[in-house]
Amino acid sequence: MSAEQNSTSETETVKGLQLEPYQIVLKPLVTEKNTHLAERDNVYAFKVHPQSTKTDIRKAVEALWNVKVVKVRTQNRKGKPRRTRSGFTKTQDWKKAIVELDQEHRISFF
Repeated sequence: MSAEQNSTSETETVKGLQLEPYQIVLKPLVTEKNTHLAERDNVYAFKVHPQSTKTDIRKAVEALWNVKVVKVRTQNRKGKPRRTRSGFTKTQDWKKAIVELDQEHRISFF
């Protein structure tokens, strides 16, 4: 019975979906600005599942990297218009999470 409770605590429920932590956090956003924020303020940015909530993101980051999360901020980013041979299209909308960690914890991507 405890094994069932443990497996359900590791997976997050997102509007009826059972998502694992690696399905919530899709990839880290490694840019010059985000690298500067990580070094200076201990803040990291991730591309996350569009239906995930702040608590889901907090639990997923804590489970994947064994760190303590202080604050989570999210942004729903609109897709950009692109020109193709056949006309105009739009890139996919996506969700960005900005995660602030405790001072004692760091994430090393490289």
